[in-house]
Formats: sequence, C-alpha cells, structure tokens
Amino acid sequence: MHDTLERKKNKMIRKILAFTATVLPLLGFALTASPASAQTFTANYNVSVTQTKCGIAGNIICGNSTYCLVLTDDGSFGRPHSGPATLNSSVSSPLLGSFQVIGKTIVASFGTGSSTGEAVTVVLVAPATVSTGTIGVGIYELAAGGNEASGLATFGAKNSCSN
Repeated sequence: MHDTLERKKNKMIRKILAFTATVLPLLGFALTASPASAQTFTANYNVSVTQTKCGIAGNIICGNSTYCLVLTDDGSFGRPHSGPATLNSSVSSPLLGSFQVIGKTIVASFGTGSSTGEAVTVVLVAPATVSTGTIGVGIYELAAGGNEASGLATFGAKNSCSN
C-alpha cells in the first residue's frame, strides 16, 4: 500500500511539473508588452527649457522658457508613432510642425519665419518610451540665421500642460 501511495505521489508531482512547464512560458508571453499594446503619444507635454545659451558661438546665456507640446499620434508622417505637433508658448504664436518616434528617440520640428524674414526652425529631440508613451530629458534647438539658441528640454508627464 505504501508503494502504491508513493507511485501516486510521484505521478502527481510529474503532472504538476508538466503543467508548470507548460503554463509559465505562456504566462511570460502574455505579460510581455507587444506592439499591439504600445501606448500612444497623443497628449500635451509641458516642456521646460533650461541651461539655454544663445548666439552662434553659444556664449550668451539666455533665459529659460516653458512650452506646451501638443502631439497627435496618428501615424500620418510615415512612422507608427508620428503626426502633427503644436508648440505653444505664452509669449508667442503657436508653432505648427510634426513629430516622429524613430527607434527610442522622438524628434519634433517646427518651421516658421521671423519678423525680419529669416527662416526659423525649432527642434526638440529626446528619448521616448513607446510602451509607456513617455518622453525623457532631451535637447531644444532654435536655428534662426545668426540667432541660435540651444538648451536642455525636460518633458513633463502626459497632459501636464496647465491650460
């Protein structure tokens, strides 16, 4: 009787091990993020630009700035995470542009003209995490002929702009 009980116990252990060996990989697969579960970047993000330097040589210290970056992630600019972008400021008109996430980097660019007729381009580049729709600390660049400016761009959480 003891021998029969021991065999039943061993058989049960083998079944549990087989079950575990089957379920664990499936569970791991189910919990892993996939492109289908990727987050969207559609939101507004507070952008704080600090450590700004101006001038072609970058030897002029400029003031810090705060913007509201509005993204519409609709895939309309050739990448799964891309679309129209607007850069709002309390001291100027909104700048219209576009954004794309390429690999683990987001690039948003805005073109406009200055009051003197020069072409002005603002570019934001930062690390981006598609699985969470978050943007890390990156770079702000303004190119306008002889009036260059660059700085550190710190992005807030989704929907962090105060309206």
